[in-house]
Amino acid sequence: MPTNLFLAIFGLYITALVVLSWWVSRKQDSGEDYLLGNRQVPFLLILGTTVATLVGTGSSMGAVGLGYQAGWAGSMYGLGGGIGTLMLAYLFASARKLEFMTFSEEISYYYGANRTIKGLVGLLILLASVGWLGAHILGGGLYLSWITSMDLLTSKILVASGFGIYVIIGGYLAVVWTDSIQAIILFTGFILLAVISWDKVGGLQGLEQVSSSGHLGFLQGENLIPSISLAVVIGIGVIATPAYRQRIYSSDSERTIKRSFYLSGTLYLFFSFIPALVGMAAQHLNPGLENANYAFPFMATEVLPLWLGMTVLIAGLSATMSSASSDAIAGVSILLRDVFILFTGRMPAREKAMRYSRWGVFFIVTLALIFTLFATDIIDYIKYMISIIMSGMFVCVMMGKYWPRANWQGGLATLVGGAAASIIIMYVPHWDAYWGNPVIPSMVISALAGIVVSLLTPPNKVSAEVAAQILADERHQMESV
Repeated sequence: MPTNLFLAIFGLYITALVVLSWWVSRKQDSGEDYLLGNRQVPFLLILGTTVATLVGTGSSMGAVGLGYQAGWAGSMYGLGGGIGTLMLAYLFASARKLEFMTFSEEISYYYGANRTIKGLVGLLILLASVGWLGAHILGGGLYLSWITSMDLLTSKILVASGFGIYVIIGGYLAVVWTDSIQAIILFTGFILLAVISWDKVGGLQGLEQVSSSGHLGFLQGENLIPSISLAVVIGIGVIATPAYRQRIYSSDSERTIKRSFYLSGTLYLFFSFIPALVGMAAQHLNPGLENANYAFPFMATEVLPLWLGMTVLIAGLSATMSSASSDAIAGVSILLRDVFILFTGRMPAREKAMRYSRWGVFFIVTLALIFTLFATDIIDYIKYMISIIMSGMFVCVMMGKYWPRANWQGGLATLVGGAAASIIIMYVPHWDAYWGNPVIPSMVISALAGIVVSLLTPPNKVSAEVAAQILADERHQMESV
């Protein structure tokens, strides 16, 4: 594929997104406008941004690469993400009524608005947002490196700059609008590639030849637990990832968020087999790729006609940028809402919030870029980052909302226990190989730690009504001049 032609089209595409970002952000005048779209985002935009984030870097690079390596096992990524989205709608859509700004604020509400747990969770979620953002930068960098033959570092910088500019300009509204447009491109590109891949590989018979252990080999014998672990870690990632919570807080109603999550989760379940199919077709056509993450761009550049390959490659980069922009804006919300107050004791005032937000985007994108300097594999990057940070976070929020005896000390114990268990398993090779990733034992240890510590310490005495008022008073500082 002509490198200069692709870069020219990609440059025009980014320019169009920047112009759109400026257009939708013209009337923003507060931190809540910039970070949450004034909490008035309608159904179609919530649906579009959710679909675009789901069909992101993990699907286009990670799941396709896993399909290249392990056949239909690549579908477990989408199955986990779809189930996680449905569970998030069922369990936590009601959080919209309380007008939270960040996930750490929501977690602290379940523990009596305790500032200690809010500050620690805020720092951990900020780190998780940077980690997710790094995964998207890595995925986009791998794309550009393959297509243009640029070195990987330069490719990562170009991708980070591309989405960083339009997020800095337009904030959350720019994210949901650009995501919705990119969702259309993503689905179109993936479906076209899947149809042609099916034909190139010779249909079902050809796919069976690719998968040496058979269609269901990834659910048999020693492959079963790692496959289930992958689905679990992706599902937990959706439930405990700030970017998805941001959709809940910004929607115009609880009904909107339920409808959009139920529909997008169902679509993603059906979509989950497409990345595996594309990866298996790539393995059939070129079994000697140096990096499985290159399977998607290989199919787009080597198999498709020029015009169609260009469409699919833009779709792939759309996947990385749509996911990245969502995590960037979620990270900035946490930085201003939770981390700022942790170190200053107050919220930024209204007249400074937008300026601080834009500088926050620049800081977070730069930090995420640094995180990716030594990473080269998408799936490993995602699954270990989620296991260490998010497994305890998932247990913490579930215990806080659904167990009345939980207190902030127990909440902290879930975070520490989950992270410690994950790290230990990662560094014991035969344990890591058995589980595939540490998320399942990590959640068990996290839950046990939270239950034991909660029972050994005094119960929470702050009512839900008082906790909600404490948090509302803090938010008012950003809303007032």
